Amino acid sequence: MKSGLAGRLALLVLLVGAVAAFFLFDLGSLLTIDNLKAQRDGIAQLLAQRPVLVIGGFFLLYVAATALSLPGAVILTLAAGAIFGLWLGTLIVSFASAIGASLAFLSSRFLLRDWVKNRFGRRVAAIDRGVEQDGAFYLLSLRLIPAFPFFLINLAMGLTAMRLPVFYLVSQVGMLPGTLVYVNAGTQLAAIRSVSDILSPGLIGSFVLLGLFPLLAKWVLGMVKRRRVYARWKRPRRFDRNLVVIGAGAGGLVTAYIAATVRAKVTLVEAGKMGGDCLNTGCVPSKSLIRSARTAHEIRHAADFGIGGSEPQVDFPAVMRRIREVIRVIEPADSVERYTGLGVDVRQGYATIIDPWTVEIAGPNGQKDRLTTRSIVIASGGEPVVPDLPGLREAGVLTSETLWDHLAGLDTAPRRLVIIGGGPIGTEMAQAFQRLGVPVTLVEGGERLLSKDDPEASALILDTLRGEGVSVLLGHKALRCEGKCLIVEGEGRETTLPFEEIVVAVGRKPRLKGFGLEALGIDTDKPLALNERLQTILPNIYAAGDVAGPYQFTHAAAHQAWFAAVNALFGTFKSISVDYRVIPWTTFADPEVAHVGHTEATAAEAGEAYEVVRFPLDHLDRAVAEGARSGFVKLLVAKGKDRILGVTIVAAGAGEMLAEYVLAMKHGIGLNKLLGTIHAYPTMSEANKYAAGEWKKAHKPEALLDWVERFHAWRR
Repeated sequence: MKSGLAGRLALLVLLVGAVAAFFLFDLGSLLTIDNLKAQRDGIAQLLAQRPVLVIGGFFLLYVAATALSLPGAVILTLAAGAIFGLWLGTLIVSFASAIGASLAFLSSRFLLRDWVKNRFGRRVAAIDRGVEQDGAFYLLSLRLIPAFPFFLINLAMGLTAMRLPVFYLVSQVGMLPGTLVYVNAGTQLAAIRSVSDILSPGLIGSFVLLGLFPLLAKWVLGMVKRRRVYARWKRPRRFDRNLVVIGAGAGGLVTAYIAATVRAKVTLVEAGKMGGDCLNTGCVPSKSLIRSARTAHEIRHAADFGIGGSEPQVDFPAVMRRIREVIRVIEPADSVERYTGLGVDVRQGYATIIDPWTVEIAGPNGQKDRLTTRSIVIASGGEPVVPDLPGLREAGVLTSETLWDHLAGLDTAPRRLVIIGGGPIGTEMAQAFQRLGVPVTLVEGGERLLSKDDPEASALILDTLRGEGVSVLLGHKALRCEGKCLIVEGEGRETTLPFEEIVVAVGRKPRLKGFGLEALGIDTDKPLALNERLQTILPNIYAAGDVAGPYQFTHAAAHQAWFAAVNALFGTFKSISVDYRVIPWTTFADPEVAHVGHTEATAAEAGEAYEVVRFPLDHLDRAVAEGARSGFVKLLVAKGKDRILGVTIVAAGAGEMLAEYVLAMKHGIGLNKLLGTIHAYPTMSEANKYAAGEWKKAHKPEALLDWVERFHAWRR
């Protein structure tokens, strides 16, 4: 670290010294057209006597001038033509300018890249992604326009992740046309009075058009690539629809809504229930169950609040009826009637993509209809993963999809429940059913619950579940089912776990089979291969939601749907890369675990320098009043700044508390502004402000405060 700093200081001193000497000794006065004309004959004589010395010296002089970004490169290029002629002069300048530009590029990178990356990390990362994809094209465009300051290009590109060989090669090629023009002008030195004699408006315009050539070439290459991709099919001359959306879950509904809003002709196809997994088998029923379970828990612990407590009388069929009622109240927002009213053509049936522009819809009565469309968005959602364990299916395994209909048919709650999987779904269900009086055993193969969350949050939830009576087996591998018993292996032995019902919650996979994707050459044995604009290998077919990954959340699906819809409808003119920078998530255990941005593990992986700020809730006034003192707010903050890198909140209502941090991270609001924002008292969200206060206390200016203390002492 110290050697790197010393190297930077040494290079900076050298560069500053060289530039200072250039101006101090007025060397710029030598680089004029008049001086060049005066010295031309003398240099020509020296060239005839000592050609290697003159050529080598000129080459090094040109390299030094461009490496130091000194003014005068134009005069030196003219001098090359005047002294060496067109071809030798072009050869010398071409290589000298590319080498000098590369040295300036490396100097900028060595001196400033790390500082810029630390100071503007996210913006730099976005620029780097763009440079990786299209940097060579943009650099070539800039190089082909000699009116653009070359030294700025050298320094700016050094701050990006562009590789040196790419920079050198593109610079050499891109600067060649301009070099030829100036060197050729130098061969006619006597006719030149100023640089404006070389670059006429017409010539500048020609170079601008030449600079657009790489972008035009990229467009042509893209068109050729698209023609090759679509070569097997005949594209319709006209289309029935602007967009067909497959799947009416969160991703599909939002996509169709946006398309209808901008007056596109859109068809939405759904084979099952409108609203998808979230409404029917996921978020809505699970959170309804959790609410009933929390009520039972509160009754059980009512004595803590001065009210007579007792064991709650759980009417399990009534709990299930309430879940169905909640769904009934919410479902009109996702209904066929509502979306038809918005202008969406809603079709109930199975969609098969026949070719990139044709979708066949098989209706419930067996009728089939084909629609042609400019674009397609696949939003078919995901499905639970069921591991291939011997005897598991025979034991009547349940998933997050099949659980609700099965439970609705029971007269009483299960007498014993085993859940495989300690992720968000398994953790939520284990706590909820335990609170409803069902003995639960939770089996997790890893060493902790909620493996993607902060380890401290995982530990707190583990203690909470065990404290409420859930039997949690960590580091245990499910082996097989023998009748109504699950055999697991852990701690060097096998254990038998009897159950009445068994639920698998080990993850979800994209639902990709049955849509005709295989015939289009799209691999359905793994998650869809999408680019940053959510396009498949066929550019007019997009995806959103669980099929797109990488986040399997309803709100992530809705977020992706906006990008998919806009790109599908307007991508011919302008496409937008999906933004995954700030994606929040919440596990609805009690207390909730809410997270956004980095954890300590991911921050370390990304090489982010950070510090941890932690505020416990045990003395937050509202938390004490609510009897909800378990939890904390944990912030990861950029080292030496107030920029928030990540947040984990464990608290009652953590999902709501997190929204403030999501807003702050999305819009670059730091902890200083958060600390200066009034929060209502007494609220749980005050914890956000107090966490910012903990950060501020750790960064108080001790030296200044010492002087302030002396000032107060003097005033006394």
